[in-house]
Amino acid sequence: MYEKYLDCSEDVAAALKNHLPIVALESTIISHGMPFPHNIDTAKQVEKTIIDSGAVPATIAVIDGRVKIGLSDDDMKFLATSKDIIKASRLDLPVAAATRMNASTTVAATMICAHMAGINVFVTGGIGGVHRGAQQTFDISADLQELAHTNVAVVCAGAKAILDLRLTMEYLETFGVPVLGWKTDELAAFYSSKSGIKVNYRVDDEVTAAKIIKAKWEMGIDGGVIIANPIPQEYSMDPREINDAIDRALEEAERNKIFGKKLTPFLLEKIKELTSGESLESNIALIKNNAYVGALIARELNKN
Repeated sequence: MYEKYLDCSEDVAAALKNHLPIVALESTIISHGMPFPHNIDTAKQVEKTIIDSGAVPATIAVIDGRVKIGLSDDDMKFLATSKDIIKASRLDLPVAAATRMNASTTVAATMICAHMAGINVFVTGGIGGVHRGAQQTFDISADLQELAHTNVAVVCAGAKAILDLRLTMEYLETFGVPVLGWKTDELAAFYSSKSGIKVNYRVDDEVTAAKIIKAKWEMGIDGGVIIANPIPQEYSMDPREINDAIDRALEEAERNKIFGKKLTPFLLEKIKELTSGESLESNIALIKNNAYVGALIARELNKN
């Protein structure tokens, strides 16, 4: 049923046919998450990390209405430089497919497309979650509901630091999404390795992580599993510094009435400016680190 909407690259199609480990990657980081040329350079570095770690990368996007599972160099360049790219979540995917739009995929949309293609591990920088002030705005990312329902394991550096991390953890717990700390008892906080918030369980290796993921799905318990992987310590930013930058960025967003899909890209760009580029360097380091862990878990899940 899904095949009419999907185009798999030769590498991904061969990996699916031969039952090789595959790691899905989102494309919002290319179109909306980083400036050019850092966006395309980072995307290629992340794919290389996955290849070097023994798995096959599958970056996902929608181009001319087709869901691309695995992108060519030309596809990446188009996403990195074109202004004609929407940021697609769950609600946007059918519209993009039916009206032949071009779209990068958020965490939620990438999970859906990966699941459609039969890929069960996905690597991203940080998931969306409950925004600060959501008690008034009701601004809660669709990523959380996707994690509650779609059977894809997500390796990330926790939730994006611009969010309310405690409320995000409460939301995930309510919907039964396990948050596993990769070699840590504490939730990764995107730019920082420490948040002061406990994860549900700690895992110290890919074997344990894969056993938990398999057990969840084999027991018929639908939904994702989060593997929260802290940013490498040498790139971890001072929580006080990053939180000050976030607060200032949020104040400017409120003054300029920036909200919805435009909010996260605005905040990330503003934080990069306020931290003199340090946040961008951290962002690149954490996504590459997540790619390595994701490949390990994909390889382990692929056994048996």
